[in-house]
Amino acid sequence: MKITVNGKPREIDGETDLPSFLRAFDINPRLVAVAINGEVIPKHDYASARVREGDVLEVVRMVGGGAQ
Repeated sequence: MKITVNGKPREIDGETDLPSFLRAFDINPRLVAVAINGEVIPKHDYASARVREGDVLEVVRMVGGGAQ
């Protein structure tokens, strides 16, 4: 199944829930924000969010730091 992740085409085995998708790419769900097709998914909705054919995902990792 074809999807786009952070602007890059990807192939995955099939439709899946968001937590399984993140685990498959070794991404800690507590450390990222995810949007599917432009809609930010609240963390409490990750388990019910589905990754489907043609979806466009943006996965943003949280980075510590700040102004000096």
